[in-house]
Amino acid sequence: MTAYAIVTVTVTNPSVFDAYREKAGAALAKYQAKPMEVSKEAQVIEGNGAAPDVTVILTFPDRDHALGWINDPELAETHALRRGAGSSHIILM
Repeated sequence: MTAYAIVTVTVTNPSVFDAYREKAGAALAKYQAKPMEVSKEAQVIEGNGAAPDVTVILTFPDRDHALGWINDPELAETHALRRGAGSSHIILM
């Protein structure tokens, strides 16, 4: 069954985020993930805190693909770039 992940990033280091974006596509493709929606205009409509700079909804063929993507040792450098670019959260649905 299709799995979805919500990725939010508050960018504090734009140059590192640009480096991450260069590698992110290949990392996602390895696990057949596709961005369903990407927004730089997210808005908090309930709750506290600021909206992230970037919000992405990813689709994966299933949860195993999503977990493979986040846990793949070969992609550790790519994930480290995202984390180094600022604050990120990923929620698997």
